[in-house]
Amino acid sequence: MSDQRAELATMFEQMAAMLDIQGADYHRVLAYRRAAETLRGLAEPLESLAQADHLELLPGIGVVFAEKIREYLRTQTLSAYQTLSAQVPLGLLDLLQVPGVGPRKAALFWQALGITTFDELEFAAQSGQLQQLKGVGARTERNVLEGLRALQRQRRGRVPLAVAWPLAQEVVTALQSAPGVQQAAPVGSLRRMREMVGALDILAAADDSEPALACFCALPVAVEVLQRSTGRASIRTAEGLQIDLFVYPAARWGSALLQFTGSRAHNVRLRALAQARGLTLSEYGLCDSAGGEQLYADEESLYATLGLPWIPPELREDRGEIEAALVGQLPRLLQMADLRGDFQCHTTRSDGDHVLEEMARAARAAGLSYLVVSDHTAGLGIVPGMQPEALESLLAEVAAVNARLGDGFRVLAGAEVEIGPDGALDWPDPLLARLDFVIGSMHTGLNQPRAQLTTRLLTALQNPYLDLIGHPTGRLLGRRDPADIDMEAVFRAARARGVALEVSAWPLRLDLDDVYVRRAVELGVQLAISSDAHDVDGFAVLPFGVAVARRGWAEPHHLLNTHSWDEVRAWQRQRKTVRDL
Repeated sequence: MSDQRAELATMFEQMAAMLDIQGADYHRVLAYRRAAETLRGLAEPLESLAQADHLELLPGIGVVFAEKIREYLRTQTLSAYQTLSAQVPLGLLDLLQVPGVGPRKAALFWQALGITTFDELEFAAQSGQLQQLKGVGARTERNVLEGLRALQRQRRGRVPLAVAWPLAQEVVTALQSAPGVQQAAPVGSLRRMREMVGALDILAAADDSEPALACFCALPVAVEVLQRSTGRASIRTAEGLQIDLFVYPAARWGSALLQFTGSRAHNVRLRALAQARGLTLSEYGLCDSAGGEQLYADEESLYATLGLPWIPPELREDRGEIEAALVGQLPRLLQMADLRGDFQCHTTRSDGDHVLEEMARAARAAGLSYLVVSDHTAGLGIVPGMQPEALESLLAEVAAVNARLGDGFRVLAGAEVEIGPDGALDWPDPLLARLDFVIGSMHTGLNQPRAQLTTRLLTALQNPYLDLIGHPTGRLLGRRDPADIDMEAVFRAARARGVALEVSAWPLRLDLDDVYVRRAVELGVQLAISSDAHDVDGFAVLPFGVAVARRGWAEPHHLLNTHSWDEVRAWQRQRKTVRDL
């Protein structure tokens, strides 16, 4: 997402919070939050949408917010934002993150005690000042203090998807063996496969919740039981990650699964569809005005009652999936079984742990039919890399491994070539021409100015032998923000030149992200999922790349490596023909 979209979305979110603290109408507050969510789901530049008069057509935008966006594009600020921020301290908004502190309490603490920071709130709670306020007792004060500490633990425990997912599967497997548990599954942002996860939410189906709760609280990963009550419990791991369990009767599994999966915006849209039918939707099922209940043991039946096909969890972000479902135009999302090859892996020729044949056999065992070996070239500098004179040895090793593996699997000779500060590729064209597949990546200089970084990639895209741009934004989750690049220009150049862009499945990258994948899909840019495996276990991360692609509405035909190697070669020849015109 560009800085403009992110900044404006943040402003709308802050305005919603400030209005909420002031006690504004609920629907007005919700409108700002909905507009922010829409902006965060956009990949297309705001300027393009404004010039095409398409702002009003975006979900949750309409005429009023379209004018606010245009004001922001003209002035880089919003007069309404300036007015609100003069009335409500921005620091006060942070307090809303504390469990148990809502807009009313935040306003009370500020107006009565001048509290606008976590430290001030913690001091007031520890010194007994809060319980002196009207409507705040000792128990509330204690809950606020516990909420502050829970927030601190949650912030420390935020983890990437690839860390959270196996932990959640371990919990689910344990729960499925508990007496009376009929089903168990991850829910929340984890089921929607978001890239970073705070608390892990798990849902279980059991008519008697106690055996499930007992099993959960006794898990080896639990170093502390934070809460246990009827139908729910929370534990904390040694790493500070909170795991929450919710137990519902099997007859209500479908409605509970849907509601706990979210997102909030998706569920709001579903509740509106239910209300239009005279029904109320909750995790317990559908209820009519007379109090009659409709129970759902699966999500498919509940969606059908609302006039919709089942919507995959990865799409449930209110980014157009409801509208697409209503007209039968949901995408046929990519699945792991669709992948036939992997375009990036590393061996002992650069910074990998295993030799080529070991990597090839591991890729074949993972169900793939071809593998591009793509060790770093020496230009990267920070890891051992291949010198140009290593090409003959590489080609000979690839041929020998293919001969030993026989038919049914193929290794291809490639390289991950460094894109220099001027956009030139590290190896000369005559060497690149002898490779089966060429990846160009930027690993250094990612703090260059936006114009320079963009020009660097656009220059690299002109190389006639470049097949794929590796991890295009260079981000490392939790460690390094995406490089400041005009990705719209890169997308359009990649499409024109017939170069694919990588969706790195490596857990700390997941680059491109889902928003950029969606934009690439809209523009017709070819994508490719790569494991970036550095050892024989590295191919196990491919499902995380598939998850990112699914969140970006990618279908199999959008991914280059859903094709056979012969089809990839045909794509290369067609691309070369287009370039030569």
